[in-house]
Amino acid sequence: MGAPEIISEHGCYGGVQRFYQHDSTETAGPMKFSVYFPPRARERKVPALYFLAGLTCTDENFPLKSHAQQVAAALGLMLVSPDTSPRVPRIPGDADSWDFGYSAGFYVDATQSPWAAHYRMYSYVTRELPALIEANLPALAASRGIFGHSMGGHGALVCALRNPDRYRSVSAFAPIAAPMQCPWGQKAFGNYLGADRESWRAYDATELVARKTFPGTILIDQGTEDKWLAEQLLPEKFVAAARGSGQSLNLRMQPGYDHGYYFIQTFIAEHLRHHAAQLQ
Repeated sequence: MGAPEIISEHGCYGGVQRFYQHDSTETAGPMKFSVYFPPRARERKVPALYFLAGLTCTDENFPLKSHAQQVAAALGLMLVSPDTSPRVPRIPGDADSWDFGYSAGFYVDATQSPWAAHYRMYSYVTRELPALIEANLPALAASRGIFGHSMGGHGALVCALRNPDRYRSVSAFAPIAAPMQCPWGQKAFGNYLGADRESWRAYDATELVARKTFPGTILIDQGTEDKWLAEQLLPEKFVAAARGSGQSLNLRMQPGYDHGYYFIQTFIAEHLRHHAAQLQ
């Protein structure tokens, strides 16, 4: 496995913010990701916390908009944010809508043509990218956490619930909590995974948590003024399933907050501390 290519780097709170590119086996093309290295990563390996971004985002949104680096520097956390879909090669129709295809990989391994050849974001996030990071960067293999926003919150919950042996902590901002029951999820799953809804259950956090719990507490923040709350996000479905299975869950409904990065900025420090407590 070759080392990733550095595209750019920037000093940030005593550490370094870098942007990388590499050739991915899973997506059969180039992929980009960002990494924040806290100051202590110069001396030793540190826990790695993976952030999965939402619809229309890239690997740049989180490092540029979250204001996470200052707290990550103090806590000694490496922050890794992959892109949200393959960018090359382009697939006909991949940009026909903003909520499917380009910038909207939904963190699944597609099984339907033409998406199956490149849209393998679940395997990329859970297997290929951590292996690349741990082989080339000062990341502790035994200390991985994962979190995300919206589509990425869905991805983080699914990755953690399906791989409790690979992740020691998980949290989410405004996740698409029950994708099988909302228009965004139904559109993505129908196109990526096909008509057999049974195959969708492997990528639905509400379905997963009803059958299998994550060893630690799941932290979720959700703004009460989020315009997508009632139709697309459905946190109440996840809460009911978690209650039924006995999953430890801390869902915080935050009055006055919407779906954007101002919401994430406000609570990012608490999420980082949630992860640091379990990763260190």
